[in-house]
Amino acid sequence: MILNGPNLNNLGKREPEIYGKDTLSDIIEYTKEETKSLGVEIEAYQSNHEGEIIDLLYRARDEKFDGVVINAAAYSHYSIAIRDAIASVEIPCVEVHLSNIHARDEFRHKSVISAVCVGMISGFGKLVYP
Repeated sequence: MILNGPNLNNLGKREPEIYGKDTLSDIIEYTKEETKSLGVEIEAYQSNHEGEIIDLLYRARDEKFDGVVINAAAYSHYSIAIRDAIASVEIPCVEVHLSNIHARDEFRHKSVISAVCVGMISGFGKLVYP
């Protein structure tokens, strides 16, 4: 499962100098193509709502997904609720960010979800997904 958080539905229009010109649909299609040869099936979701992201994490657990790639966007920096959901689902979650969060505003340097994810990839644009 790929989960995308707030404002990522505006990729391609939103600050392309930071996030690139690809839309979220472009990124998901690219990821599906890149993982096809591995036999990986992807379900991708985007929500601007914290509770919906949490519900999708529990769905990933209940439906026995092998793992979650999560770009929680701004929620990465302050959502204890998403952090707690990731910790409780007990399936591997990888945190991703299109931009290098450590080279941006200081408030973006800390991620509250990284401690409960198996890893984080940031700063490589759409290449962080597959």
